[in-house]
Amino acid sequence: MPAEPHHPPMLRFLWESISFQMLLVFLIVFLLVADYMKNRKPKHFPPSPFSLPFVGHIYLLNFSNPQLTVQKLSEKYGDIFSLQMGSVSYVFINGLQMIKEVLVNQGEIFIDRPQIPVDGTIFSTAGLVASNGQLWKQQRRFTLTTLRNFGLRKRGLEERIQEECRCLVDVFREEQGNPFNPHFKISTAVSNIICSIIFGNRFDYHNEDFQKMLQLMDEAVSLHSTIMSQLYNSFPSIIKYFPGSHQTIFKNWGLLKCFVKEKIDKHKEDWNPSESRDFIDSYLQEIAKDNGSGIFQEENLVACTLDLLFAGTETTSTTIRWALLYMAMYPEIQARVQAEIDAVIGQARQPALEDRSNMPYTNAVIHEVQRKGNILPFNAPRLAVKDTVLDGFHIPKGTVLLTNLTSVMFDKNEWETPDTFNPGHFLKDGQFWKREAFMPFSVGKRACLGEVLARSELFLIFTALLQKFTFQAPPGTTLSIQFKLGITIAPQPYKISATPR
Repeated sequence: MPAEPHHPPMLRFLWESISFQMLLVFLIVFLLVADYMKNRKPKHFPPSPFSLPFVGHIYLLNFSNPQLTVQKLSEKYGDIFSLQMGSVSYVFINGLQMIKEVLVNQGEIFIDRPQIPVDGTIFSTAGLVASNGQLWKQQRRFTLTTLRNFGLRKRGLEERIQEECRCLVDVFREEQGNPFNPHFKISTAVSNIICSIIFGNRFDYHNEDFQKMLQLMDEAVSLHSTIMSQLYNSFPSIIKYFPGSHQTIFKNWGLLKCFVKEKIDKHKEDWNPSESRDFIDSYLQEIAKDNGSGIFQEENLVACTLDLLFAGTETTSTTIRWALLYMAMYPEIQARVQAEIDAVIGQARQPALEDRSNMPYTNAVIHEVQRKGNILPFNAPRLAVKDTVLDGFHIPKGTVLLTNLTSVMFDKNEWETPDTFNPGHFLKDGQFWKREAFMPFSVGKRACLGEVLARSELFLIFTALLQKFTFQAPPGTTLSIQFKLGITIAPQPYKISATPR
């Protein structure tokens, strides 16, 4: 039998005298030092408020209105400051000049997207929104070319939108002037336009699978800013084991992926390599050319399709919901838009894109809806691909940046009445006036790739609806511009009356 190990009496005495409390104190001090070392900021890093161990600045954040927190901090710290959220450090960029510096002048340095946990579920790094490097460049180029081929530059697209406008006017008319919530009717119309490009067909407004898909997407979008989803962003390895809204997002996105995969499988069954009906066909052609060696693979096709479906539905339909709400709240503005529609288009034909240049007031109103709606207040995040300097501050490679578009779209030095809904912001001597501080689609190399499509949709859908209806608050109700925060800033659910003209 081996002899017992012999401990010198001094060591044994020390070991026995260390109490549990002392061990705990030692552990806490060790963790605090480790946290400090890990999150220690480099020299000349943008300033930040007092940070708590482990959680950073989460204690400062107003979860229902983070723009307010950021505005207050920029008043105190200037156009560049940083916040620590759990293990991730964010640098916030405010003001027109600094945002242009990041997105345009140093656009190549801030070209990448960071991986943000909850966004990673929604935007795969294989798609268009969150991919980087060669993969992103080639897929963006391919998608732009394909969208162009399917009518972004030709009559084709305009006709698709006009067809959808007719359907939307019909379903609004079915309400017979009674109060209704226009949310899913608008989402269906807008989504159908991108669906006709991706899948080659539109869906009926009563198609159950399609409505289910729109509801799954809408729920995932609105749960994005809940406390559990934000905590998952800061502490993914812990929070993934907890129940909460983040789990619903994962589930919904899984179901949306299945919806898209089914459509792709169906395309593969009756695919004819010599003719391309839609985006999926064109991508399948690229996969065949690629021999599965490089960028064009089925996993990437699923991701790109989901990105197009999401980006092509959510932002435009949210903007139109804001537009109808503002028209009902400002009847005198609505009446002026209708007078311009009657003078330029009349009632006998549908609005066309060539009408836009003759309708400065209507165009100004749409722009003001986008400015005031401000649906993506912090833009999509960026990542520094190498060390750089911004306004004298050191920005190391790998830093996550958020460009605060709110600071530009509501800048009192740029707009005469930033907090008021005022179409005059976009008019000069009766003509439409383009403003540099208007950037709802972002700017630079990673600006929204669907901007041409979105602008066409906004003009045609908005004018088609105001040509045929007058929008009002239901009797005895007061409409409000209170928003609900998700991936986008959307109006709180509302009911509206559409009185036929």
